[in-house]
Amino acid sequence: MAQTTPAGTVQAVGSATINFNPNQAQFTVGVVTQGTTAQAAAQQNATLSTTVQNALKGVLGANGNIQTISYSVGPQYSNAPTPAITGYTASNTVQVTTYNLSIIGTLIDTATSAGANNIGGVSFGLQNPDPLIQQALTAAGKQALALAAAIAAGVGGTAGKVVSAVEGSSYTPVNVPGPVAGSGATTPIQSGSVSVSANVTVIVQLIQ
Repeated sequence: MAQTTPAGTVQAVGSATINFNPNQAQFTVGVVTQGTTAQAAAQQNATLSTTVQNALKGVLGANGNIQTISYSVGPQYSNAPTPAITGYTASNTVQVTTYNLSIIGTLIDTATSAGANNIGGVSFGLQNPDPLIQQALTAAGKQALALAAAIAAGVGGTAGKVVSAVEGSSYTPVNVPGPVAGSGATTPIQSGSVSVSANVTVIVQLIQ
């Protein structure tokens, strides 16, 4: 955020980006079924979704969780000669979170083998990014102070005490576009790294 620099002060902006190995992965698993009636589509979906979710839980154990993020039942229409209901579609989508990155491929293959027919992209992130954001902020703050000291020296003075400091930060998970699904061998998934960025704007006294 822009701010007015008071007279007799120096303003500087420091930034830092630190890469970390992710310790959490998330992806979506959906089951879409069709039936001649809404009840038939929903019942078939419930049976298949239960099978898929139980299979996933068996692989996950205590290394993650499953959460429903969307559910719908709706009609299908024909286009000609006039719109008419031809059947119904039921959809149940869950988000799978795992803290064991070595089982991601197994989870995906388990879901598809159990009947899932809509797998979303994998997102790699951090369970608790706050301590890592603090590291980035510390590095950005040190850079900002060093820049302020250099600016002060450049105009024939020295940097005094800090008048104000304003922070900003961002945490960017790594997304692997979907759909991802495998057959036979375990689906290979590479995690990459997660970026945590921060910037700090400082205003310090200029001593001349």
